[in-house]
Amino acid sequence: MTDAELAAHLAEVAGRLLLEVRASGVFQGKALGKAGDETANQFLCHALRAQRPDDGLLSEEEKDNPDRLAKSRVWIVDPVDGTREYGDERSDWAVHVGLAVDGAATIGAVALPGFEGGVVLRSDQPQALPPAPSRPRMVVSRTRPAAEAVAVAETLGAELVPMGSAGAKAMAVVLGQAEIYLHSGGQYEWDSCAPVAVAQAHGLHASRMDGTPLVYNQGDTYMPDLLICRAEWVGPVRNALASRTG
Repeated sequence: MTDAELAAHLAEVAGRLLLEVRASGVFQGKALGKAGDETANQFLCHALRAQRPDDGLLSEEEKDNPDRLAKSRVWIVDPVDGTREYGDERSDWAVHVGLAVDGAATIGAVALPGFEGGVVLRSDQPQALPPAPSRPRMVVSRTRPAAEAVAVAETLGAELVPMGSAGAKAMAVVLGQAEIYLHSGGQYEWDSCAPVAVAQAHGLHASRMDGTPLVYNQGDTYMPDLLICRAEWVGPVRNALASRTG
């Protein structure tokens, strides 16, 4: 099984497990989120250690092992991206399974189990982007839209599309439901590694807000900001950001 096939398989199976946990009716709200996180994390970490024992591993729900810093290949996973949305029984949550090679998001799979029929977007199976409307759409947090994103949307005349998890937002751009995902509120490596690998494989731009590369497998896993968008919107977004800071 190739790395990409493994990532997609594990993301899909973890998604099914999460749906089973939710359908059990045993947990609600925050307890459901906690149970889902722990169940999916245990599966993903055990599976990756069994299938790729020589690789490093970084998971949101696992104690960090600094040994990963000496490895070229590191799997970066988020068992439930959007725990609140999962616990609230919404559909805009995701499972991330990504592989960083020498600091670059190289392989990724993002499962959207809450979507009808379940969807897994993969870096090894890119699809053509749907036609874009003349007025761009920008995905933002449904609970706390970042000031920079709102300001850029106003400058570009973009329509704001509130959505839950980071993975769901990034995949909205891949699926043609939006053209821009700009996040300035801070994230962690597991929030974007798999989505960035998938987005780039589909021909989308992905970088820091200032255009510098996104670097993974760092000692400090905090990532301050992120831009994923169609190529034609990179310049306008940066110009809008520059006018705001200038």
